[in-house]
Amino acid sequence: MDGSCAGREVRTLPFSTGTVHVFKRNGYVCAVTTARNPGVKRVMSVSVQARGNRPVVDKGRYKHRAGPVTVHAGQRCVWVKGTVGRDSVSSGWILC
Repeated sequence: MDGSCAGREVRTLPFSTGTVHVFKRNGYVCAVTTARNPGVKRVMSVSVQARGNRPVVDKGRYKHRAGPVTVHAGQRCVWVKGTVGRDSVSSGWILC
């Protein structure tokens, strides 16, 4: 990783076309979706939602990664999603 999120990595959510890296620091949760085979532009997204809030999403056609997106979660659970091309991952409520 290139350090685009602050804090320490607390979850890695791998799936067939990429990986979502989840970081936490001082109540903030940050996530980045990285492509497994970077270099070709395709639809990628990353989404972080703190329970009770709307999700924060970065979606577009990227070569390497979507994000980072950061939310203030405090002590609340977060739901993280990521897509690269046709495949995606969804964390369920984590970091509670």
